[in-house]
Amino acid sequence: MTEAVAKLKEWVDGSQNIVFFGGAGVSTESGIPDFRSVDGLYNQKYAWPPETILSHTFFVRQTPEFYRFYRDKMLCLDAKPNAAHLKLAELEKAGKLRAVITQNIDGLHQAAGSQEVLELHGSVHRNFCMRCHRSFPPEEILNSTGVPTCPCGGTIKPDVVLYEESLDNHTLRKSVEYIAHADMLIIGGTSLAVYPAAGLIDYYTGSKLVLINKDATPADRRADLVIHEPIGQVFAQI
Repeated sequence: MTEAVAKLKEWVDGSQNIVFFGGAGVSTESGIPDFRSVDGLYNQKYAWPPETILSHTFFVRQTPEFYRFYRDKMLCLDAKPNAAHLKLAELEKAGKLRAVITQNIDGLHQAAGSQEVLELHGSVHRNFCMRCHRSFPPEEILNSTGVPTCPCGGTIKPDVVLYEESLDNHTLRKSVEYIAHADMLIIGGTSLAVYPAAGLIDYYTGSKLVLINKDATPADRRADLVIHEPIGQVFAQI
């Protein structure tokens, strides 16, 4: 165990109001690709860049192409929680962790047993008809072809926040409240490059700000503890 990980364990052991804020790097060890790493979706070859495909405009104008990409790259329904997901659920059960705030849409925190999960960008596990609002499971989207359609004739849309769409205000307010009152904020697996989610760090005023990410982030200099290691490997040691 490195000195930094030992310090993290000491802080976790002594805290009773931890909040975790995570991004794509939390799920890469479960086999889900992220967007900005060397092997991430942003560096693969498609007719359009992923940020274009995953935009509201593209969904409306080129829905079949959106779903071709979405089924291929976003629906990772066989993925399993890794050590990071499992440790966070364990800390919550022990009464130390108050909430998980995530930019991920894969549902792995809930699969690991976490109860208080705030999904800033929605979830692939929720899908709804844009006309009658009927709900559909992700398996129905994965096993469909072309544009998935409700029996009423309406187009089905994943309950995920696309580029050009706003975050849910209730989820955002609740996230701010948890972070503002936390005695320890752990940020993991995120480049802190996507706003407004990345701006949540500004609401933390405590003295135990921990950043765990394989690469440096713009907020490293603000942190009280920085660990540049895969988050699953780090959490497996605490």
